[in-house]
Amino acid sequence: MDSLGYNCFVDRDKMDAAIQDLGPKELSCTELQELKQLARQGYWARSHALRGKVYQRLIRDIPCRTVTPDASVYSDIVGKVVGKHSSGSLPLPEFVDDTQVPTYCLNARGEGAVRKILLCVAHQFPDISFCPTLPAVVALLLHYCLDEAECFERACRILACNDPGRRLVDQSFLAFESSCMTFGDLVNKHCQAAHKLMVAVADDVLQVYSDWQRWLFGELPLSHFARVFDVFLVEGYKVLYRVALALLKFFHKVRAGQPPGPDGVRQDIRAFVRDIARTVSPEKLLEKAFAIRLFSRKEMQLLQMANEKALKEKGITVKQKRQFVHLAVHAENFHSEIVSVKEMRDIWSWVPERFALCQPLLLFSSLQHGYSLTRLYFQCEGHEPTVLLIKTTQREVCGAYLSTDWSERNKFGGKLGFFGTGECFVFRLQPEVQRYEWVVIKHPELTKAPSLVPSDTATPVQPGHSVSADPANRLSPFLATRHFNLPSKTESMFMAGGNDCLIIGGGGGQALFIDGDLNRGRTGHCDTFNNQALCSENFLIAAVEVWGFQDPDMQNPGQ
Repeated sequence: MDSLGYNCFVDRDKMDAAIQDLGPKELSCTELQELKQLARQGYWARSHALRGKVYQRLIRDIPCRTVTPDASVYSDIVGKVVGKHSSGSLPLPEFVDDTQVPTYCLNARGEGAVRKILLCVAHQFPDISFCPTLPAVVALLLHYCLDEAECFERACRILACNDPGRRLVDQSFLAFESSCMTFGDLVNKHCQAAHKLMVAVADDVLQVYSDWQRWLFGELPLSHFARVFDVFLVEGYKVLYRVALALLKFFHKVRAGQPPGPDGVRQDIRAFVRDIARTVSPEKLLEKAFAIRLFSRKEMQLLQMANEKALKEKGITVKQKRQFVHLAVHAENFHSEIVSVKEMRDIWSWVPERFALCQPLLLFSSLQHGYSLTRLYFQCEGHEPTVLLIKTTQREVCGAYLSTDWSERNKFGGKLGFFGTGECFVFRLQPEVQRYEWVVIKHPELTKAPSLVPSDTATPVQPGHSVSADPANRLSPFLATRHFNLPSKTESMFMAGGNDCLIIGGGGGQALFIDGDLNRGRTGHCDTFNNQALCSENFLIAAVEVWGFQDPDMQNPGQ
């Protein structure tokens, strides 16, 4: 290594311009909370030597499988794995896909070393089927290692982490694809203005969001990526979501009102991230990222699990071509007495990603099935989730996305009781578009940090919820009220149904109330959604529809 600690893999001229070596030389703290603060503050970011020491310590402390390949394994296998190839002509492992390998100020020798290490990783981890982030991880770690073998060992420790509560790197297409869906769900909740822009200008919104890891592990310049990686090693996967959301917020701020470039918004975002150093410092990026108040790590795991389950049910476990989101609502096949194709596509852009590729299936129409709440229940039971649409005699249009099967109402023995989850939301489309989500999403201060009950602890059952005897199901579903320490029940009254009325949202009022004849209704503010009236406060109903979600691979069943 030279006087600044750069090894033989680094292009010294480029490195001096990227990261100065001006910071402290030692780190004495051992407490995780203090480490978090120092990582966020960039304590070791200005010292190449100290960052190397910190990386060594943090990666050494990762709990790993009993047999994890180390530096000696690399020395034993590299000759056999690489063979007679020159470093520059080495192929990439299949799990890297067509991902560009970032150079991060490495010289030609360093770039070749990254490929050698990746091939040796593939040799030792045959179970890895998809890991597009690994080239960036290896390229960065190589800066802070004495040789290739040491870098290989550190990469292996990251991959071999066996702490069930600590997720680091996606290693299968299923995990990667579900993370893209989870990111889309988070954008929908925390970056609504940016999401609205994506829906307006992108042919396929999910395809844009599938780039979220590429923004971090490929497009970000070294100075920014290293700061993100500093925090990631301390705090884990959730940091990546935060930073990607912050990138999208900055992109929207800069590009709002401008038409997409000739190559589309997907390429525009990639270019913006590559050049982010011109407008956003690493400090500003992390500041924005940690200003976003996400749910707890375990609540995020529930969302990830729900998305993985949806992908498995659709048979999507290996890489395959995506469907355009707009194909979910076919202009030639869709007909509603209440909303247009465009309006239904807007609604579809709000629903959780695991349902976004499903097609709308008309379950109930007052014009076809009659103005009867009993018939509405009959037509809708067995379907989850559903979308309720209401058109008033004044041509106002409003509705709700309802997460739970209406058959849940039967658990209350004929009495009116609330059920559902925090994924429910209400909206209006006419005269203007507005969506209101669960109040806790925008105001997490209403609850203490979400806490999940360990599987071996008795869980008090909230009204409308049952606890499965199977511990694997005991934490589901995502955003279930019982996961949160709410001060009162008024913030969690999502949906209720009796023979005489249907209610959406409660506490201090009702977002929607419909009588048993589907004739009259009323709307107002409620605590659960913190909404304004969705239409005229008291209204007469012209039409009611309920739509379900049908897998596009299924044949059209008879209704």
